[in-house]
Amino acid sequence: MRWSGQSVAAPEDGALAGLSMSQVAAVPGHLRTVRSPEYAGMAFHEVLAKSALNRVPGESSMPFSWTINPYRGCSHACVYCFARGSHRYLDFDTGKDFDAQIVVKVNVAEVLGRELARPGWGRECVALGTNTDPYQRAEGRYRLMPGIISALAASGTPMSILTKGTLLRRDLPMLVDASERVPVELAMSIAVGDHELQQSIEPGTPTTRARLDTIAAARDAGLAADVFIMPVLPGLTDGPDELERLIRDIRDAGARSVVYGALHLRSHVKPWFLEWLEREHRELLPLYRSLYPGASSRAPQAYRVELAARIRPLISRYGLERTGTSRTRTLAQNAAAEATPGVPAPTLF
Repeated sequence: MRWSGQSVAAPEDGALAGLSMSQVAAVPGHLRTVRSPEYAGMAFHEVLAKSALNRVPGESSMPFSWTINPYRGCSHACVYCFARGSHRYLDFDTGKDFDAQIVVKVNVAEVLGRELARPGWGRECVALGTNTDPYQRAEGRYRLMPGIISALAASGTPMSILTKGTLLRRDLPMLVDASERVPVELAMSIAVGDHELQQSIEPGTPTTRARLDTIAAARDAGLAADVFIMPVLPGLTDGPDELERLIRDIRDAGARSVVYGALHLRSHVKPWFLEWLEREHRELLPLYRSLYPGASSRAPQAYRVELAARIRPLISRYGLERTGTSRTRTLAQNAAAEATPGVPAPTLF
């Protein structure tokens, strides 16, 4: 689980260079901070978690009641990531700190096992990947997911996993075994088909091709996977040709269904995103300022309706419409409802 062979490089006050001891101490349960040449510029704050299961608020329309987040912060570094705001709780910023200061709950599987063994546990579905990605790069070292999957399956608890990480392939045999005991639902997030744009806006993620290959691997293993085309980026990924190419590739990879959603720009994400846009696609700044003026975080209804008219026929043409009542597809249905006039929808991305 730990960084075998790596040293804990610390300045004189015992904290990571660039952080004061008070900042590190603010991370609950902090054990140590680790840096590795393999992950240049990143710090991993190992902590002991007091709990693993997070209850979803009762008023939420999510099709699950519990989540698990083995990591806080995410090395995928997606410029648009809605979860950036969660780093403020730890006195980290929502920009570079979110990408590079990763909190690792090294004991999450052990804590989860104890929580699932409680007599009152109702074996409700547990979702992973609704905040930060459980298969981000550090998972290759810490290997927290096998213990989580094992604990959930052993307790008879259904699970759903949403990820951009191709490391999911490592755990496919375990997930196949788990699916024989409990419902297991998988979803891959693929927002960008163009390689150059994808590497610019999601610099820490696996390529789109690698994610498509992971969908195919899940299919070959006997596990269906849904795809979330979220967020659709105005002026960047919402063109009919771009959408069709991506949806066709998703179909060819063997996905079960596709759901989409337009970009949301929450207040803690907007400055970071607009900084990237000014640097990489300055010509689109007027468009984004008109679509997301002031404190507005949601694309206007007119845009969402137009996007729906463009993408839904493609989803239908390629046989990727939602069917059935799985939790993943219920989540997808809730998110896609944002394009329907008068129907509010939750935001995950």
